[in-house]
Amino acid sequence: MSSPQNASVRGSNILSERDETFAPLSARRLLLLGGISLILTGMIFGDIFAIFVLHQNASGVGASLAAAAHAALAGDSTTVTNNFQAVGGFLENRGTKVDTHAHMIAFGYLALMLALLAPWMALSANTKRQLAWLFLCGAGLLPFCVFLIHYVGLAHSPLKSIGWASVFADLGGLFVIIALAGYFYGLVKHFLSGDRAAVQDPLLGSSSVAGQMLLAGGVFLVMLGFLHGSYYAAVDLYHHEALDYSILSQISMGAAEQNAVAVESGLAAYGQLQGEKAVNIAAHAHIIEFGLLSILLAFFQPYVDLREIWKRRWAFVLLLGSLLLPACVLLELKFGLIAGGLADMGGLFVIVALLAMWIGVLRYTGRLDMGDAA
Repeated sequence: MSSPQNASVRGSNILSERDETFAPLSARRLLLLGGISLILTGMIFGDIFAIFVLHQNASGVGASLAAAAHAALAGDSTTVTNNFQAVGGFLENRGTKVDTHAHMIAFGYLALMLALLAPWMALSANTKRQLAWLFLCGAGLLPFCVFLIHYVGLAHSPLKSIGWASVFADLGGLFVIIALAGYFYGLVKHFLSGDRAAVQDPLLGSSSVAGQMLLAGGVFLVMLGFLHGSYYAAVDLYHHEALDYSILSQISMGAAEQNAVAVESGLAAYGQLQGEKAVNIAAHAHIIEFGLLSILLAFFQPYVDLREIWKRRWAFVLLLGSLLLPACVLLELKFGLIAGGLADMGGLFVIVALLAMWIGVLRYTGRLDMGDAA
């Protein structure tokens, strides 16, 4: 049996090993804090977009399509063109917001994965740090410039079809690609090295209740997402695709025959169909994304400097929100604003829990830096 003193010494050794990979301005520290920050910012932006833009935007698209259909019945080609241009503006506005939200969160996930793999990269600490800064700069620049595309447009651009916002978004993407190529080179160099030593990462050997909760809950969420996606593909996907064609044909024939009733019913059915497709895709994507987030966060719980009971509580809140949001998104068509409000509440749970973990990581880094200074 090991004595309490030996256990304490062993715990101190594990802590010191972990601290060596989490030194001030180390790649792992930058990527972990930056990755969680990107995910938090993307989720907050997504909640604001869902509450203040998404539904109003969808209403504008529907109203413009209806106005274009009625103008076609009346033979007013100018109004048809104007309304379709308005639809294009609404879709561009929505598309750039969705892309901003999705890219920011995706880059955050990627940063967490790179932080986990950092010890296996056969690069100098300085090179890994520089690549981390390059990655985070690109990961912030790309979604910010994508957000600006709708507002900047082609103003003062030297190119006919590409605006300045798109140019700088591509530059951000280039930064990310260069950083990823550098990290990939480091991984390949490590695994192809004939005399490589085995990497001992204490994060992978650590075990806590909060980490186990997040790991098990994340796997469960991913499994639910796959099951839902399989069910939707097998039961509804092809039916929805067939309805897409038939409803649009009905609208076209109604316009050609000057049948306003057929056009109105077709537009209503088309809006309902697009809503069903959107909520199923959103629920499928969100539950898998939250599952992956939980799995990644499970490995970094040793860096969350909170009391164990609070780490377990925040893990539970994150998993609860991760399940509540996609479940309520699926129910939005049936229960309307009530389900939408509960979905937003689920997103808020995830944001608050993630923010608490981020603060815990900051506390850990502060305590580590104070120890180094002493």
